[in-house]
Amino acid sequence: MKFFIDTANLEQIKEAQDLGVLDGVTTNPSLMAKEGISGDENVINHYKAICAIVDGDVSAEVIATNYEDMIKEGEALAKLDDKIVVKVPMIKDGIKAIKYFSKKGIKTNCTLVFSAGQALLAAKAGATYVSPFIGRLDDISTDGLGLIEEIRLIYDNYSFPTQILAASVRNSAHILGCAKIGADVMTGPLSAITALLKHPLTDSGLATFLADHAKAASK
Repeated sequence: MKFFIDTANLEQIKEAQDLGVLDGVTTNPSLMAKEGISGDENVINHYKAICAIVDGDVSAEVIATNYEDMIKEGEALAKLDDKIVVKVPMIKDGIKAIKYFSKKGIKTNCTLVFSAGQALLAAKAGATYVSPFIGRLDDISTDGLGLIEEIRLIYDNYSFPTQILAASVRNSAHILGCAKIGADVMTGPLSAITALLKHPLTDSGLATFLADHAKAASK
């Protein structure tokens, strides 16, 4: 399973990259705003900065909600770097845009997916990635991981090449759940990734080893 980090924070991206397990980055207008990035030129330069750090795909979201403007924005984003994946919302014009980009060989990420039917349409249109938001579904007492299972079954039934990118991942339990189901990618915060490192028995075991070493060295 690929690990993407869901942020526009360059320091967090560098930390995840240095850890050696990062496969890509996902961003959106909200994450850009959180980092104080505004204005077309600043946003473009920030995408370039992200691409300079990571080796894998970087999802860059269009702001437009109509077909013509999505195409214009998406083509401009795709020209920034070969790593750019054009992130398109799950709406009617978004599906049309994904089909257009697919024919042009431009990678896409269909975002704001909350049902298996939406994921099926995205795959039919040729999306590179589909992003079901499992955390937001959990927030409304709906089974987010259950949606990943449904999409996995449908995609396997018909050998769709579209990759399931589990989004809105909140914690390490989400990551492990997605891994068990067979999501192709997960994207979440750095805290969820680093939480996989932690176990109390690892900590206590290491403390014991170091204490024993110190005792032996002092003899």
